[in-house]
Amino acid sequence: MPIGRPLPRRKEAVDDVMKQTPQFPFALRRLAACVAIVAFAVTVLTARAEAQMVAVIVNGDPVTNFDIDQRTKLIQLGGGQKAPSRQEVLEQLIDERLKIQLLKRYNIDGIDKDVDNAFTNMARRMRQTSKQFIDQLERSGVKAETLKSRMKADLVWSQIIRGRYQSSFQFNDKEILARMENRKPEEAAAVGYDYTLRPILFVVPRGSPPAAFEARHKEAEAFRGQFQSCEQGIPIARGMPYVAVRAPVVKGSADLPPALRAVLEKTDLGRLTAPEVTRQGVEVYAVCGKKQSDNAPAKKETRDEMFNEQFESHSKRYLKELRSQAMIEYR
Repeated sequence: MPIGRPLPRRKEAVDDVMKQTPQFPFALRRLAACVAIVAFAVTVLTARAEAQMVAVIVNGDPVTNFDIDQRTKLIQLGGGQKAPSRQEVLEQLIDERLKIQLLKRYNIDGIDKDVDNAFTNMARRMRQTSKQFIDQLERSGVKAETLKSRMKADLVWSQIIRGRYQSSFQFNDKEILARMENRKPEEAAAVGYDYTLRPILFVVPRGSPPAAFEARHKEAEAFRGQFQSCEQGIPIARGMPYVAVRAPVVKGSADLPPALRAVLEKTDLGRLTAPEVTRQGVEVYAVCGKKQSDNAPAKKETRDEMFNEQFESHSKRYLKELRSQAMIEYR
């Protein structure tokens, strides 16, 4: 074999190594990217696992860290309340589980439908559809089921306490009048009325811009100035385009919110209340009847106070009983 033969082989080997060398940084970058992806996936999975970790088991029903986080956000969303501690939220959820579990013991039909109706009514009061309300909650990090669960517990609990202690919620006039002696003289002497109202709606199509509501508001205000009596004004309203006159409703002043009660007290018989913007358009009420009622606002408020006191007392006592009988396992 010639003496110079191995040298070319060494050169070929060196060339091969030199060709492969530029690939090292690229391979390292790919490896680093893979490691980062794996680390991110592990972080996400760990966060999800921690969220689903059970904080407490109530009669076999788990309460997770995610449940606690959701309830905390829901409470904070309400505003006007000091942020509760984690333990306070956890105790609330334990009570909620105990209340909902009573459905297995008592025969309460249609509770889920009642929850859906309550949810829809809450959205309506905020002038939103159920879908819009759900989207608003989710933008705040709260799932609709979190709110519905609380509603369900409250509805179940209310029905059970009312039924279980029904006799203690019956108050006679003597008891109510005795309690009313503690109220201010002007409040106790306030007279109640039964109002006959005719809702009149100036319809605004769904999805209309704010300018459409403003225009209808001006129309309603102008019509309010022309309205002198229900006998003459109601037929005129029926003949107006895109105006709906609804069936008469009777409302007692004792059953009305204080703000609406004050509005009706200032509205003369046969006249219209100030226009109010609703989801359907702009609405006014024609005061077509007003007669004195025995159910004065102060009497109704006193009865409600007595009811709430009894409800709170029975609620605390029964909830304490349920807790003493429950299997509550903190994790």
